[in-house]
Amino acid sequence: MDVLREWAGGGGPLAVRARVVLLATQGLRDAEIARRLGVSRQTVGTWRHRWQSAGLAGLEQRPRTGRPATVDEAEVVARALLAPGGSGASRAIARELGLSHATVASIRRRWALGGDVTRGARVPTRPPLPGADVWVMGVYVDERRAVLLAGTRPDTPPPAAVATVLGEDVLSGLAGAMDALRPGGPVAPPEDGPAAGPDPELARYLAEATAHHPDIALHAVTLWDGGLVEAAPAGPVPGGVTAHRLPANASWRSFLRAMAALDSTSHPESSRRVYLDLVAALGRGAAPVRWLRENVAGHLRSSVPAPPVTANPSHPSHPSNSANPAANPAAGTANPANPAGTSGTSVPAEPIASSGVNQIDLGSFNECVVIESVRLSGTITRGEIAHRTGLTQQSVSRIARSLIDRGILVEDAQRRATSGKPRTPVRLCGSAAHALGLHIDPEVLTAVVIDLDGAIVCTCTRPVGADTDPAEFVAQVVALGREALEKAQGSVPEDGFLGIGVAVPGPVDIASGTVLGPPLMSAWNDIPLLYLLKDHFPCPVIIEKDSLAAAAGERWIGRDRRARDFAYLYLGTGVGSGLYLNGDLYRGVSANAGEFGQLCAISLGRTGPDGRPEMVPECNPPASVPEFAARNGFPGSGAAAGSTAAYREVGRAAAAGDAFAAAALREVAGAVGRGALGLVDLLDIDLIVLGGPFFTEDTAGFYLDEIHRVVNDFPTARRLRRVEVEPSVLSAEAAAVGAASTIFHATFTPRLRTRARA
Repeated sequence: MDVLREWAGGGGPLAVRARVVLLATQGLRDAEIARRLGVSRQTVGTWRHRWQSAGLAGLEQRPRTGRPATVDEAEVVARALLAPGGSGASRAIARELGLSHATVASIRRRWALGGDVTRGARVPTRPPLPGADVWVMGVYVDERRAVLLAGTRPDTPPPAAVATVLGEDVLSGLAGAMDALRPGGPVAPPEDGPAAGPDPELARYLAEATAHHPDIALHAVTLWDGGLVEAAPAGPVPGGVTAHRLPANASWRSFLRAMAALDSTSHPESSRRVYLDLVAALGRGAAPVRWLRENVAGHLRSSVPAPPVTANPSHPSHPSNSANPAANPAAGTANPANPAGTSGTSVPAEPIASSGVNQIDLGSFNECVVIESVRLSGTITRGEIAHRTGLTQQSVSRIARSLIDRGILVEDAQRRATSGKPRTPVRLCGSAAHALGLHIDPEVLTAVVIDLDGAIVCTCTRPVGADTDPAEFVAQVVALGREALEKAQGSVPEDGFLGIGVAVPGPVDIASGTVLGPPLMSAWNDIPLLYLLKDHFPCPVIIEKDSLAAAAGERWIGRDRRARDFAYLYLGTGVGSGLYLNGDLYRGVSANAGEFGQLCAISLGRTGPDGRPEMVPECNPPASVPEFAARNGFPGSGAAAGSTAAYREVGRAAAAGDAFAAAALREVAGAVGRGALGLVDLLDIDLIVLGGPFFTEDTAGFYLDEIHRVVNDFPTARRLRRVEVEPSVLSAEAAAVGAASTIFHATFTPRLRTRARA
């Protein structure tokens, strides 16, 4: 009451509200209070109710709807783009920012933000940015100014395959890092036109940008402080960089957020990794900051000739057709989990459904449930499918009939029943679908074509050097892929080819299909492989880490033998792991789960002076096994150290009984086993699968025995479980077969799609 009396003694709206409440506490009626204070009865009733419901907070000033004196348009745009799917409702944004719905809708029209922001926005800088396709290409910050470098193309961008809207954490970190570099004190807004004198440092940056990004028009938008030069010291900037000022109603901070959100929404290539790199560059604090993003020429989707064998969307087995009710009346509604129907990137794993759904006919989802049941069993009757999936007999019969008519399932010989009519089991038709798998390794390229049963139709390999020029490397990959497709042309119907899976050494940015400095492949740093391959193969292309691809292939081809959680240890040029957990491939937040080397280093206590886990030699078997054997006294035959030939020589000697060679293999296997022990204890799994090009017939026994010993003798819960260590069902081409299997996995594995995280 003391606060109310203090408000009542003052002036303004709070005084009237306080007097209404004080008079009401005296028992006066609304009409009497209105007469005494000279206000309407509605006003008295409003403030009495607010006092009763919210106390003092209910009497305080609230933001009112309607256009305020100034509206930050870029903040409205950023909020709209950060909404799920980039289509935030104008009314929700208006309520959040205290604006009118009409104001928000007007801003969205001015920026050309419709229901599908991926179709290109219009950025109203002064002058406006030309073109509908806008990229963030660079940032320049020195003691005086900050410049955002934008790129534009006149063409409207195609719909993004995956919406990679940045999270609020990344945008806040970006704005905070820029703010930390901003000079102290008030900063005057940029004047019209360029600064009075040339700025050689900025001019050199713009010249470097035009040379680095020759395929896109560049525009420099001044975020704060003076203008910017439009000419280099020796003449015009190559490419003609144009100068722009911020939109009239936008702050530099909100404009930066809006541009980053718009770029990431329109281009899956502009992933969190790109902007985290920018935040890291800004965070180093050294002026000037001269950040340029990687070249996007490979992302611009140039038109190219088609490969010899391509996917045919008209074929019944093609994933896009199975979700088309018009082409497939039995399918019902569209498949909620059909990532392979979208060309480009792999889709983050979704929770797998354990059974079908009868109440709501999900069409192709139920088809995938049936296909998965058939795949795991090999052959199975319709009644057994219904029992395993929870679908009704009628649903299973209808779906099976549709899949048989489309050639995905075939019927086997009838089984005699003890009662009733004979049962007719069904199985997958291997020839119904095919996929190409490419494995990129520092020493060899491998291409395989497999059918739906996992049988290898053909295999092609080609040696390669890790220091090969990237352009030549891509040409070799393309040539090998086409060679495999041509070789398989007699066995693969043109209308039964589903797509291409590519296995690469990690780490890899799945959103943009960029290989990020893989170990032992220095020439492949930040190569946009996905878009370079899409230029040559206009069909669905999925990129996956080699160890994860091998795990996917193990699950697909292993059928019921791999129908539970397991970890796949991939012995290649380096040891990686692929995890299959809760019925699906576990990729992690960035799709780079399974980095095994650091886990081994920690388990072995191998850390550097700075505490960073070391690169343990045992996690590179082709190099470490010959080295350890030679150290033990193995003579060898002079094969190059660290080569595949030297490794295989030691393996043959160990299999023949050579003690030095066997000791080297056991030493490496024991170190790998210590890392596997960490996986077993962390994940509580009971199956480890070993495979890869260096898990050979000669060496398999040593790895299996030693790793089996470690993961069963030392786990914390060893009294509760027995861990099985088994060889892979895949051949030496495990990664390539697994890469092809990712196409089948993405097409036919039943998943319910959930809301994507920002």
